[in-house]
Amino acid sequence: MANAAGVCELIFFVNGRKIIEKNADPEVTLLPYLRKNLLLTGTKYGCGGGGCGACTVMVSTIHPVSRKILHYSANACLLPICSLHGTAITTVEGIGSTTSRLHPVQERIAKAHGSQCGFCTPGMVMSMYALVRNHREPTMDQIYEALGGNLCRCTGYRPIIDGCKTFCN
Repeated sequence: MANAAGVCELIFFVNGRKIIEKNADPEVTLLPYLRKNLLLTGTKYGCGGGGCGACTVMVSTIHPVSRKILHYSANACLLPICSLHGTAITTVEGIGSTTSRLHPVQERIAKAHGSQCGFCTPGMVMSMYALVRNHREPTMDQIYEALGGNLCRCTGYRPIIDGCKTFCN
């Protein structure tokens, strides 16, 4: 969107912080923007092609008709920043940490020993976080679907699923 001076401004939020990017490069995706411009390195670079889920973030937007807030997980490596005008992005740094307090999703995955090398963990956490934001008591099918885009080569999925299923009814 162009402001009164004719300068294109991209406005979105990251972890509650308002971001105003003037004349954003349409070829830049969210992942390098988070890591290089905002120094948020919890969102990992895995494959760069949307196939591993290491870069998963939650996108929140307002439905144009119902005016309800919609939350969905997305691969930051595939999201051009120019597509994010008016959205709110939540990264793994935005939901909890050991210095503040872990989010229940983080706590439950850790309690179930759902992390070995830890590289996939931020993406797994964000996929599950987006699901729990939409469904406080998800079904097992919803959990499987939510984690379907995330790869783990160390732990396997059983302990991760064990942590996630504690949210089920």
